[in-house]
Amino acid sequence: MAMDVRDHRLVPEHRKMSEEEVEDLLEKFDIEKKNLPRIKSNDSALKQKDFEVGDVFEITRSSPTAGETTYYRRVVE
Repeated sequence: MAMDVRDHRLVPEHRKMSEEEVEDLLEKFDIEKKNLPRIKSNDSALKQKDFEVGDVFEITRSSPTAGETTYYRRVVE
């Protein structure tokens, strides 16, 4: 039986951001959406998530030094 990688303890939480949240993020960092780091649409962490190419995900990771860190990724083909 194959394990679902999304259930592994080392795979961080991936949450699709709303358009309003994305706009706030881009304004906060004074960047364009194309400047965000990318995540491939076939990434295992995105399986069974409702998304389209161009959507932005907020990724929350545990950190032994910072407690919790947040990353942002734009979905690409």
